Amino acid sequence: MARLLFWRLLRMVLAVWALASGVFLLSHLEGGTAVALAQPDPAEVRTRGAASTPTERAALEQAARHRLGLDIPLFYVGTQAPASATASQWHWNGVPNQYHRWVSALVRGQLGTSFRTGESVRGRLQQALRFTLPLTGTAAALAVLLTLFLAPRLAARPGWHRPVRGALVALQSLPLFVVALGLLLLFANPEALAWFPSYGLDPATDADTEAGSQFLNYLWHMTLPATTLVISALPELTLQLTAALEQELGADYATTARAKGLAARAVIRHHAMRNAILPSLAQLAELLPALAAGAVVVEVAFALPGMGRLLAEAAAARDFPVLVGGVLLIGAARLLALLITDLLAFWADPRIRWQH
Repeated sequence: MARLLFWRLLRMVLAVWALASGVFLLSHLEGGTAVALAQPDPAEVRTRGAASTPTERAALEQAARHRLGLDIPLFYVGTQAPASATASQWHWNGVPNQYHRWVSALVRGQLGTSFRTGESVRGRLQQALRFTLPLTGTAAALAVLLTLFLAPRLAARPGWHRPVRGALVALQSLPLFVVALGLLLLFANPEALAWFPSYGLDPATDADTEAGSQFLNYLWHMTLPATTLVISALPELTLQLTAALEQELGADYATTARAKGLAARAVIRHHAMRNAILPSLAQLAELLPALAAGAVVVEVAFALPGMGRLLAEAAAARDFPVLVGGVLLIGAARLLALLITDLLAFWADPRIRWQH
C-alpha cells in the first residue's frame, strides 16, 4: 500500500509539473501582448504629457519588459540567433531565462507577481480560494448526499421514479449558464421572487458585525451559486448510481436475498450499494474539477470574487503569472482527486487489494 501510494504521488507531482510548465511556456510566447497591455493608455499619455516620441515609447516598453521579467530568454534553448549569426538556429541561452527563474521561485513556494496589479500571485489565489473552496466544497457535498438519497429510491422503482428521472435528464441537458440565469430570473428578480441577492457579496460581510449575522448573510449570498453547481452535478451522479444499482439488483445474489424475504431497499442498503458504488467512484475524480470549471461561469454570472472570476480576468488581461498559478492549482486538485478515487476504490474492492 505504501509503495503504491508513493508511486502515485510521484506520478502526480510529475504530471502537475509538466502541465504547469507547458502552460507557462505557451503563455509566455505572447509576452508582447502583456507588454502592450502594461503600457499607459494613449489618452492618459496625452493628458499627463508622458512619453510621446518613438524613442521615449521604446524606453517605456523596455522598462515594462524588465519589470515583467520578459527581457531575458524564455527557455534554456531557443531559435533566436546571436548578433554575430546570419541565420536563425538553435542555441543554448543559459540559466538566466524566464523558465529557470519561475521554477526556482516555485521550489521556494513562490508563484510570482501579477502583471496586472503587482501583487503576489500566491496572495491573490489565497484570497480567491476563500470564496471558491466553500462554494465548490459545499456543492460537492450536497451533490453526493442528494445522490445517495435519491439513487436507492429511484432504483427501487416507486411510482414517482419516472417523472424524477425525466427531470434529471432535462437538467443534465441544460448548459450551466442557463441554469445560473434561470435561478437569477426566478429567485433574484423583483418581477418574480426577490428572495436572494442577484450578484456580489454584501459589504456587511466585512463589517464589524456579529459573527452569526455575517455567516447568515454569507449563506444568503451563496445559496443561488451553490444551488447552480449542485443542479449541474446531481443528474449525472444520480443517473449513474441508479443504473448501477438496477444492474446489481438483477444479479443472482440480489435475487436470492429477495427470495429470503428482504425488501428491495434492504437489498440495496445491505448488499447492492457497495458493488454499485464502485463505478461511481470514478465520477468523484471528475466532480471537483467539473465544479471548479463551473465556478468560472457561476462566479462571473453572480459577480463573486472567487477563483473562476480571477482566472477569467487574468486571461483577458494576459496576466500570465496568475494564469499559470491557477492552472497549477487546478491541475494539482484534479490529480489529487484521481489519487483519492484510486484509494477509495482500493479500499472498497477487495479484488484490487489482492492484486497488489
